Amino acid sequence: MKYIRKSQERSSVDLGWLQSKHSFSFGSYYDPKHMGVSALRVINDDMVMPGKGFGTHGHRDMEIISYVMQGALKHEDSEGNKHTVPAGDVQRMSAGSGVMHSEYNASNTDQVKFLQIWIQPNKMGIKPSYEQKSIAQNGPLTPLFTPEGGENALSINQDASLSRLVLNAQQTFMLASGKQIGYLHIVKGSVMVDGKEFAAGDAFAVDPATELNLEATAELEALWFELPADF
Repeated sequence: MKYIRKSQERSSVDLGWLQSKHSFSFGSYYDPKHMGVSALRVINDDMVMPGKGFGTHGHRDMEIISYVMQGALKHEDSEGNKHTVPAGDVQRMSAGSGVMHSEYNASNTDQVKFLQIWIQPNKMGIKPSYEQKSIAQNGPLTPLFTPEGGENALSINQDASLSRLVLNAQQTFMLASGKQIGYLHIVKGSVMVDGKEFAAGDAFAVDPATELNLEATAELEALWFELPADF
């Protein structure tokens, strides 16, 4: 493993209405040892209180993914998109040449928990765009985002892919990073890899051409990123 990021070592933010864990440097948190992996720049593990959220603000030249784990997220942007993203759905906003948007908890009674993920694009200044989809799990490893997108995955403007890994307790599985850098972020449960156990919020990266033998030590949900090796 070329990089290990343990959950308890992440930056913590508690603003009352927002509780967040930052895997990489973000906002006022800066650590030169944790600036991201390849084109993956941000993974924020956010819990937003009922009726609260992020007011209108701007982005540009970034692929912004929301992975909702609990509750529902309300999205509005300057391109006219108005959507609710429930748990289980995935969303991608390409900020491109510039977009204003807001994100709020869609409920006035329940919390929303989601991962905010930023990936730097391979094309700058493109027209902003938006995609959202509910993608059913198909086997242990299910693609969510690929460069081309398609019937069963959303697209992303980078030579990168993101898949959801789901394993039952004691189930084994082999991951291979191929020609790209691999990065595994644990969403729920726990897994044993090369004699090391990783639990919710933990993550690690591996070099290209690496094979990983995984054994879930509890029911597992994780995100597997395949990222450019030459970024």
